[in-house]
Amino acid sequence: MSAQTETRFAAEVYGRRLERAVEAMRAAHLDALLITPGPDLQYLIGSRAQSFERLTCLVITSDGATPAVVIPKLELASLAESAAGELGLRVLDWVDGVDPYQLVHSTLHAGSRIAVAEAMPALHLIPLAQSTSGLPASATPVLRRSRMIKDDAEIAALRRAGAAIDRVHARIGEFLRPGRTEAEVAADITAAIVEEGHTEAAFVIVGSGPHGADPHHEVSDRTIQKDDVVVIDIGGPVEPGYFSDSTRTYVLGSPGKQVAAQVAVLEAAQAAAVAAVRPGVTAESVDAAARTVLADAGLGDAFVHRTGHGIGLSVHEEPYIVAGNDLVLEPGMAFSIEPGIYFRGKWGARIEDIVVVTEDGAESMNHRPHGLTVL
Repeated sequence: MSAQTETRFAAEVYGRRLERAVEAMRAAHLDALLITPGPDLQYLIGSRAQSFERLTCLVITSDGATPAVVIPKLELASLAESAAGELGLRVLDWVDGVDPYQLVHSTLHAGSRIAVAEAMPALHLIPLAQSTSGLPASATPVLRRSRMIKDDAEIAALRRAGAAIDRVHARIGEFLRPGRTEAEVAADITAAIVEEGHTEAAFVIVGSGPHGADPHHEVSDRTIQKDDVVVIDIGGPVEPGYFSDSTRTYVLGSPGKQVAAQVAVLEAAQAAAVAAVRPGVTAESVDAAARTVLADAGLGDAFVHRTGHGIGLSVHEEPYIVAGNDLVLEPGMAFSIEPGIYFRGKWGARIEDIVVVTEDGAESMNHRPHGLTVL
């Protein structure tokens, strides 16, 4: 991509996505999609507009009409960075004093059955619902398959993201040592995430000692101790907005035989889940592959969360790799494989890679060593 378009894909990519959205809308017997700022808008037209009290909304109708963007005149600059101009979308700009919800309504046929982005704020959902007929449906089922099946350009972005976060994990020894606080280590990791190619650090978890037993611990002022086991879960977006997410577990000194043995089981569980990924299997079967290894070793109760989540323009999106999800995996689906074991008040460990389903298995986006890293 050129410097002018590196923050998004070529316009034809978004054109194909809009066409698929219309096809899916027709299959769902819907007449219109109303998409406000968020990952769905970025996916469909490459727009990173933000949601404010003034309405910005992409309107896509099933009748084949050119999609329209209702947008405040003062926000037009944000639209210029998207593919809207190259796609020839209609732009309905408005100024304070104009009712933008009626502008949306003017693009619809009477009695239109509409679906809205799930991230749409109630601030906009309520007046939009009042200006149309009936309770809106969710647009997520309409866009689900399209967003789950990554194309070659998206997979390339995920590879770049994976390589960038691997470079950060390779530098953890620079930052993680006894006597420093979790917050100090996290500040250095945050800087490294940007230095290694991300636009920002979306999240940094440094869970040392007993804090590692909390899967969603972030950072604290706890001073890291010799022999601590430390969980480091980090990620962020690379252009054009696709996320990395990778976890490794470190130990500052000697882990002890029991800890080393239990993390080795966790490593085997993560490898078993990755090996289970291929087209035609279900999401829940991949979860079961990891869970079975841990349960057989008596660690089943220590694994307290799902095995993985989809990733792309959002850190967490479909498909979810969890018990009860009978979704059949297809090539192009991207998600994490991240089993963990947690012992409250003591320590925890997690190993996480992003994988993409291929024609005959899985490609990992992450390649750092998976076992307990001794520093």
